Amino acid sequence: MSKKGITVKDVPADKFISAYATHLKRTNWLKLPEWVDIVKTGTHKSLPPQNEDWYYIRAAAVARKIYLRGGTGIADLQEMYGGSKRRGPRPSHSVRGSGSIARHVVKQLQAIGVVELDQKRGGRKISQEGQRDLDRIAGRVHAQLYKSRAARAKEIVPAH
Repeated sequence: MSKKGITVKDVPADKFISAYATHLKRTNWLKLPEWVDIVKTGTHKSLPPQNEDWYYIRAAAVARKIYLRGGTGIADLQEMYGGSKRRGPRPSHSVRGSGSIARHVVKQLQAIGVVELDQKRGGRKISQEGQRDLDRIAGRVHAQLYKSRAARAKEIVPAH
């Protein structure tokens, strides 16, 4: 392990997002909107998300995106979570994701102190407390991955 410690950049995105989403759900810091079970995530979608924890997963993914690229605004998040709108026989077009969801998630992350306004670039950036929190979760994920790899390596190596 390095002297600097483990950051969000050092762990796989899917493992970090699932771990941070579990952390957010367990701590119960986020206030879920009343429309969380019926809303679509964009005009290009036909159904709402099937996973009941999708809001926590989205919040974790947004926190990671803002960590990696400070100055991220709502329009940037809409672009990231947009998709291709199928228009029947006509060619598909790229559309943005839901701005309402992006705004609500960012406001919730700002309320718990993970994200703050970026005065220099505009948009949002990760706060010091948020960076410390996310790096601590990343350290746990890295430790679990390292421990599981070491256990698999012991199983593969034949004992003499």
